[in-house]
Amino acid sequence: MVDINKDIYESNLSKRDANYQPLSPLSFLIRTKEIFPDKVAVVYKNKSTTYKLFFKRCSKLASALVKFGIKKGSTVSILCPNTPPMLEAHYGVPMSKAVLNCLNIRLDARTLSFIIDHSETKILIYDSEYSSTIIEILNYLNYPIKLVCIQDLYENNKELHNAIDYEDFINSGEDSFEVKLPDDEWDAISLNYTSGTTGNPKGVVYHHRGAYLQSIGNHLAWNIKNHPIYLWTLPMFHCNGWCFPWTISLAMGTHICLRKLEVKKIFSLIEDYQVTHLCGAPIVMNMIASESEIPLKKFHDKIQIATAAAPPPSSVIKKIEELGFSVTHLYGLTETYGPSVVNEWDTKWDKLPATESAKIKARQGVKYQTLEYLAVMEPKTLNPVKQDGKTIGEVMFRGNVVMKGYLKNPDATEKAFSGGWFHSGDLGVVHPDGYIELKDRSKDIIISGGENISTIEIEEIIFQNESVLEVAVVGKPDEKWGEVPCAFIKLKKNNNITEEEIIKFCYENMARFKVPKQIIFCDLPKTSTGKIQKFKLRDKLKTL
Repeated sequence: MVDINKDIYESNLSKRDANYQPLSPLSFLIRTKEIFPDKVAVVYKNKSTTYKLFFKRCSKLASALVKFGIKKGSTVSILCPNTPPMLEAHYGVPMSKAVLNCLNIRLDARTLSFIIDHSETKILIYDSEYSSTIIEILNYLNYPIKLVCIQDLYENNKELHNAIDYEDFINSGEDSFEVKLPDDEWDAISLNYTSGTTGNPKGVVYHHRGAYLQSIGNHLAWNIKNHPIYLWTLPMFHCNGWCFPWTISLAMGTHICLRKLEVKKIFSLIEDYQVTHLCGAPIVMNMIASESEIPLKKFHDKIQIATAAAPPPSSVIKKIEELGFSVTHLYGLTETYGPSVVNEWDTKWDKLPATESAKIKARQGVKYQTLEYLAVMEPKTLNPVKQDGKTIGEVMFRGNVVMKGYLKNPDATEKAFSGGWFHSGDLGVVHPDGYIELKDRSKDIIISGGENISTIEIEEIIFQNESVLEVAVVGKPDEKWGEVPCAFIKLKKNNNITEEEIIKFCYENMARFKVPKQIIFCDLPKTSTGKIQKFKLRDKLKTL
């Protein structure tokens, strides 16, 4: 008798080495090195590195880490701008089966030390430009770590903190090191910390599978042709550069490294290397569009620029496209491997006036090809909102490009994944065509130049000033940064501290990009239960 419940497709059809391998973005570099060993992989300071040499350096970095004692699941942190060692770390660290933690170079030493401690970092690779920050970090750490120093701009710093020179460290690795894919595609590949919007930063864990799929998603969503020339204007410490360190190698492209963000340098590199693609927060677009010394011109080919974070003003989109750039608007969060939503362009919109076209480009859009589900829902019932462009709900995600969870924070992980969806905390609407558009933040996060800033963190620090009785921080619209912190303060009786003194106090106690750009002294509006009504403060800003 035939067993009608038996799955005939599972009978003797099991996973084997021949038909099942773990997904990992490491395979992209392996493939490109094999096919185009002599193709230029990385350019920095007029020096070119082929894919053959790039792979060799990455594998030797992995070998050196293993020889040092790094094991599967160990954390290796790096404090470095967009230079070649940062790219090498994106391959060399996971090749050693360790987890890569890219540190935000804009953070203060105390926050960085928390991250290093929390992640149980074993080795910290750092650029010599940040030697003074490293000295501060060491004073805060609860346990010793090994230091590896990259000598790029400054010499004779390797004696500091008994650091090993980066080149010496790589050269200690074996040429014969065998690069293997992870044991399991669910293994962690990297760790990215949020900006601490509800206290200390949370560690977002990525896995090899998600990084692999997100890299392919970038390729598809941006319609990247093979062999792109990509300029690194997006910080690689931000969500692993939205996974583009892996995407560009997948596309057999060339990484143009840029240590500091300077508009004139951006334009010269575009022309010198025929750059085809670059990414950045709206602040980068605004810098390019606002550069008065750059003559208005059109490049011989359109330069593709992808932007994310707070929607850029439509006027900025219009102006930058007049310069010869083509804008693609993306959206995502640290928890979704960077952008996993794209404003998929419909050619029928090409006929619209530039102003109307720019407004549509400011929408966030639709899901990546590699994201399974994207929805705007009522957060308690999980019912989808009407597609009327008016009804507001919370943006939620479900799929393989959603984080594993928050490191050592099971409560926050369960809360973020409640109901079987990742809750973004962003509020938005769905237009009749299915495209989503963000309208507000469910928390009082300020997005400034692509960086998330916690109002709670700023308020707590300002409260430490003995003259302050009450404080509330809100986002103030800003043409350059999108929005900037603005602090409303009520002083204690008989205190006459000035705006300049408060700002100086902030500079001494927090990262520069978090410092309020304006201080307003006044009584703070409250509810009957004593809660400060921040929406009234935002309304007040509109009248000032």
